[in-house]
Amino acid sequence: MNENSTLLDRIVFHPVLCEGWKGYMEGASYQLANFFLFLGFMGGSGFIGSIYIFGFLTVGFFCLALWGWLDACGLDIFTWNMLLVLICLLQLAHLFYQLHKHTFSEEFDQLYKQVCQPLQVPPKVYKKIVKCCEEQVLPLAKDQTYAVEGKTSIDRLSFLLSGRVRVSQDGQFLHYVYPYQFLDSPEWESLPPSEEGTFQVTLTAETECSYITWQRKKLYLLLSKERYIARLFSVLLGYDISEKIYALNEKLFAKFGLRFDIRLPSLYHVLGPASSDTEAEKEAEECEEPPVPLSHPPTFVQTAPVAPQPGFLPAHPRKTRPDSDLSASGSLLKTNRQILAKGRAPLAPTQTPEL
Repeated sequence: MNENSTLLDRIVFHPVLCEGWKGYMEGASYQLANFFLFLGFMGGSGFIGSIYIFGFLTVGFFCLALWGWLDACGLDIFTWNMLLVLICLLQLAHLFYQLHKHTFSEEFDQLYKQVCQPLQVPPKVYKKIVKCCEEQVLPLAKDQTYAVEGKTSIDRLSFLLSGRVRVSQDGQFLHYVYPYQFLDSPEWESLPPSEEGTFQVTLTAETECSYITWQRKKLYLLLSKERYIARLFSVLLGYDISEKIYALNEKLFAKFGLRFDIRLPSLYHVLGPASSDTEAEKEAEECEEPPVPLSHPPTFVQTAPVAPQPGFLPAHPRKTRPDSDLSASGSLLKTNRQILAKGRAPLAPTQTPEL
């Protein structure tokens, strides 16, 4: 306790001041050491930042070791700085190994920068996702179909890397799939893992395309093991499906020229199950009003116009022609039959302009 009290008293209460400063400066190695240490501690984060920091620290500690060996002539100074140099070199070797380990091909590296890096996905997690698709980029030639309506089974999930894919149903154009979008996200979300199904749309490549694909069973196994990856796919799939729905809403029109909003509940009556032609005709007949019977056909005689006399009023007001009402109701009935015959709203025409 006495020694500790004496040391504390010498450092805090009665510090020993320098009686005289040296008349010369330290050597160049000492100055360079401090300069490199100053640069090293200004580094950032991440792999590149860590390499920057430990690279300059290695040079700085090595300069201090030279100063302790040549100028200060202190064995402890040389030993400590050489030990720090060795630690920095080991850390640099580990960083370069990790950087080489997480190096991907050009397509997967671009995919990470465009999709995963903005979401701050760690490279280790991205490595597992890429490994699940076997790190293969598959081509899709022009006019080649990725899936055929009612024939292709839903057994995978694919992500478009380049090109453009046209989605159609019954020959009618629905929307496009652009790079960095899922090809079959609605089918993936609509089908439970234990069930099997087929595509309800046809996907055709309009240009030379490339994509990656995950097999259904392998991806479900990965999602069941990795909770973070499951949440990541849930976010990406939800965003992708919403984009496709709003793209489809832009192509959805009614016969009378109004555009529907998918958020309105009234759209259900238009997109509901299609009724048969007989039911549509029955509903149209029920809505039709019976024509007004005429006791005797009217006769029209062309006469010269007679000027009305002042104070004279006709006994009966003039009525509209009944045949005009019948023609109007007939045209309305024809329009109603056409609308009721269609169980869903018509989509945009098949021939679409090139983008």
